[in-house]
Amino acid sequence: MSNDGLHPDAQRVCDLIVAVNRPPTETLSPPEARVAYLAARKALQADPEDVAEVRALEAAGPAGPIPLRFYRGKDAGSDRLQPALVYYHGGGWVIGDLESHDQTCRAIANAAGCIVVAVDYRLAPEHKFPAAADDAIAATRWIWQNAERLGIDGTRIAIGGDSAGGNLAAVVALDARDRGGPPVVLQVLIYPSTDMSLSFPSHERHAEQLPLRHATMRWFVNHYLRDAADTGNWRASPLRAAGFASLPPAFVATAGFDPLCDEGEAYAKALADAGVAVTRERFPGQIHGFLNMGRMVADSGRLIALIAGALRDKFRS
Repeated sequence: MSNDGLHPDAQRVCDLIVAVNRPPTETLSPPEARVAYLAARKALQADPEDVAEVRALEAAGPAGPIPLRFYRGKDAGSDRLQPALVYYHGGGWVIGDLESHDQTCRAIANAAGCIVVAVDYRLAPEHKFPAAADDAIAATRWIWQNAERLGIDGTRIAIGGDSAGGNLAAVVALDARDRGGPPVVLQVLIYPSTDMSLSFPSHERHAEQLPLRHATMRWFVNHYLRDAADTGNWRASPLRAAGFASLPPAFVATAGFDPLCDEGEAYAKALADAGVAVTRERFPGQIHGFLNMGRMVADSGRLIALIAGALRDKFRS
């Protein structure tokens, strides 16, 4: 593996991971991995921004209430209905929660001048596929159905997420198209997982690239899926969907030094080939997860600004 072209900020993150002797995620139990993921926030994430309002909500879900966290950006007034982004956190469907992506949701809410609602979907292996997808779909429909009482404009709802969350956003967009709602104005897919086969060339090209090695991704998938047959299910592998026509416009960001790079690019191409309006943002020198590394990676702030710009454009139109 060559690191030629790796951004210096990304290299510093990789060097730090090595220096602190952080154990590979795939050597940990899921509960241990969740603790380690949260602990890494202190070193990598920017300080959380103040927003106008934060409150806890619950959506009705297929297995009981789904916890949500509602953020109102500083420029999102409470005197009229506001546009909203429904956000699904990353973490391989196994780790991550409302806390792990709190800083990211705050930053997007402020930068886009909107409401962000984060979804705390069920995690594997305690809740295997399709639990996360079912919760993401149910929470999004609940937010849409209760939009007015939440102060949200139901005609201006976007969906998004990073990594596993990008996978869930793509799945929610497909489901919304096929089931008549919500009318999503934008899907924000940040280095999304789109094919559970893990067979794209970037998985081999960046098999040992920190922080998401191929072995780590395999660990996530093995915990999430029930069996090999799930790989071909579009709710696990949205790239396997029967068609992509009539899906909402997409903002797709990929990182060049990421095992998921090629499948993210393939999904953007599949959307574009089907006539979907796609904005592609490639960060050729970056690593997986850099959105949440604002303390060390300047491109995190640039990506937040690009996401906010894409949201503002769609919320205005």
